[in-house]
Amino acid sequence: MEKFKDDIEKIVKELGGTFTGFSYVQEKLPQKLKAYPYAVTVGIHLSEAIIDEIDDKPTFTYFNHYRSVNSLIDQILLRIVLYLQDCGYKAYSIPASQSIPDSDIPFSAVFPHKTAAVRAGLGWIGKNGLFISSRYGPRVRLGTILTDAQLPVTDEVLESRCGSCRKCVESCPAMALTGNCWKDGCERERVVDAKACSEYMNKHFKHIGRGSVCGICIKVCPRTC
Repeated sequence: MEKFKDDIEKIVKELGGTFTGFSYVQEKLPQKLKAYPYAVTVGIHLSEAIIDEIDDKPTFTYFNHYRSVNSLIDQILLRIVLYLQDCGYKAYSIPASQSIPDSDIPFSAVFPHKTAAVRAGLGWIGKNGLFISSRYGPRVRLGTILTDAQLPVTDEVLESRCGSCRKCVESCPAMALTGNCWKDGCERERVVDAKACSEYMNKHFKHIGRGSVCGICIKVCPRTC
């Protein structure tokens, strides 16, 4: 198990990733994916300068950065999948950014990256509905690999450390944030209205390149490295 951990962490670092985490997520998986109960989280720290440039709307630079980081994460995930397959195991990668139109939960992927990241003890879910890294705050992007290879996992779910802070809630132009603190197992709707966020971004900022990406709640969060 430790060899897998060391090899995967080496792949991530050599290819430009920032951090890695390992978790057991079988009870959180849809039935079709339960054969791959172990998760590898790959995270990249976003450019502080580019995030700092965001004011009351996303920027063209942020859009390009967001897309480039997603692409890099997907390439890192592919390399890890190939490594695990070469070791005789199966591995299933979850793209850095993907929504499934016919998902049971609208505006969601086949499996949420932040679930694996939280279970790996890397952070918690903020009042903005985003993963908050203990080290880098929300200024990160994530990717996930599910596998049947037994990995050394961290079983430590951190509670929300947002406290009374409401900066993201008060800054959200879509008024999509409830202000509620996240708790393990709570429904997404308790924290964020994903539909309101997506529709507002598509209406006002689609010309920038991706209407559902804003970045304001990332920018204003005081949790930074």
